[in-house]
Amino acid sequence: MKTIKTSILPTHPHHVKTRAPHELDKKAICIFAATGFFLGTDTYWKDEKVLPPGTINTIDEEGYWVDSKPWFEWHYSPRNISFATALSEFTTLFESICKEQAQDQAVLLPLSGGLDSRTQAVAYSKLDNPVTAYSYSFKNGFAESGIAKKMAEVCNFDFKEFTIEPGYLWSHLEELASLNKCYSEFTHPRQMAVLDDFKQMEGVFSLGHWGDVLFDRGAAVGTTENTILEELYKKVIKKGGLELANALWEQWELEGSFEAYLKQRMEAMLARIKIDNVSAKVRAFKSLFWAPRWTSVNLRVFEAAHPFQLPYYDDRMCAFICSIPEAYLADRKLQIAYIKQQSPALAKITWEAARPFNLYNYHHNRVPYNLPYRIVHKLQREIYGVLGKPYIQRNWELQFLGMENDKELQEHLFCENLDPFLPNTLLDSFYNGFKKKDAVNYSHPLSMLLTLAVWYKSRNHA
Repeated sequence: MKTIKTSILPTHPHHVKTRAPHELDKKAICIFAATGFFLGTDTYWKDEKVLPPGTINTIDEEGYWVDSKPWFEWHYSPRNISFATALSEFTTLFESICKEQAQDQAVLLPLSGGLDSRTQAVAYSKLDNPVTAYSYSFKNGFAESGIAKKMAEVCNFDFKEFTIEPGYLWSHLEELASLNKCYSEFTHPRQMAVLDDFKQMEGVFSLGHWGDVLFDRGAAVGTTENTILEELYKKVIKKGGLELANALWEQWELEGSFEAYLKQRMEAMLARIKIDNVSAKVRAFKSLFWAPRWTSVNLRVFEAAHPFQLPYYDDRMCAFICSIPEAYLADRKLQIAYIKQQSPALAKITWEAARPFNLYNYHHNRVPYNLPYRIVHKLQREIYGVLGKPYIQRNWELQFLGMENDKELQEHLFCENLDPFLPNTLLDSFYNGFKKKDAVNYSHPLSMLLTLAVWYKSRNHA
C-alpha cells in the first residue's frame, strides 16, 4: 500500500486506476461537453479517476485506488478582526509567499488589466528578483498590453508585449493536445501562440490563477441556500453547452436526462460542503471542483517552457481565506486596499474591468459617468468592422472565423470517420449552427467537438 496526498488546490492531476470496466464514461463526457471541464474525479474512462483535492489517498500494490480521506475541508470560521488587521495579515502572508516561491530566481510575470497580477506586481516590486513582465492582446482587439506596460513601468520591470494572431491554434494543436491531454477545450490557452517566445525567456512563472475567486464574493447578492444549486448550474453550463450535452446523451442512448443527472451530481457535491454561509459555500464548491479540473489543466502550457508558481494556490492562502469575514472579501476589497496602500501609482492605472476608471474612482463605472467611454468604444468597434477588421473580443474568433480557419476546422472534424462516437449528422448540426445561425452560441459546442474529435483520433492511433 502507498498513500498520495493531494494539495488543497492541485496543480497536477493524479490519475489512478479503479476496478471498473474499461469503458468510455459517456455521462462524464457529456458533462465535459456542457461545462468545459470534467466534474469531480471523472475522466474519459470508467476505470480511471483523478484523486480529489485536499485528501490522503490509499493506493494498493496493483496501483488501484482504495479509499480517500480529507486532510483539509473548506470551512467558514470568520474571526472577529478589523479590516485593517485583515489587510495587514494579507500583506504579510502574500508577500511572504511570493518571496518564498521566487527564492533567488528571475520572475516571469504575466500582467493583465485586472487585480490578481497587479497585486503580484506590488509584491515583486519590493523584492530584489529581476522581473520580466509581459502581456498579450488579440490582434484587432482591446489593447490589454497598454495597461500592463504602464504597470511594468511603475514597477521598473522589463516588459514584453505579444500579439495573439488569428489561426495560431492549428500549428500548435497536436502539441496542446499532448500537454493538456484534451481535458480542456483548445481555444482558451492563448499562451500556446507565444510558447516559443516563452522558451526564449529565463525565469520562473508567477501566475495569478484563482485570486479572483478567493478574493471576491462567492455568490451574487440575494443567493440563498435554496437557490445555490440553480445559480451554480447556470454558471457551469456554457453557452450552447446544454444543447450539445443533450445531443450526445441522446446519441449515446443514455438513461434518464442529462440535466437531471448533472443537477443530482452537483447537489450531492454541495451537500458534502458543511458551510452555512452561502457565499463561502459557493467559493468552496468552485475551489473543490472548478480549480483542479478547469483552471489547473492548462498550467501544462507554461510548464512546457519554465517552472511555475501560484501564490493564490498556496495552502496557507486557502486557510487564510476561510478565516476572513465575507464582507472583507466581497468586491475585491482586500486586494484593492493592498494595492492602494502599498503602491498608489499602480492603483491610479486603469482597472480593465472598470475601464476607463481606476482603483480610486471605479465606483463611477456606471451611467452617466461611463457613457462617453462606452460611446467611443462602440465607435471604435464599428470602425474596425467598416475597415474589414472585426473587433476581436474572444479567443475563438481568432480560431474559427475566416476561410483559412474554416478549412482547418472542417479537416479536423470531418476528414476522418468518428462514428459512432461523433457521427457526421451531429457534427454537421453544430457546425451549421455556428456558420448559419449564431456563432456566439455555437462557439463553445464547436470547440468541444473539436477537442473530443482530436482526443478520439489520438486514442485510436495510440
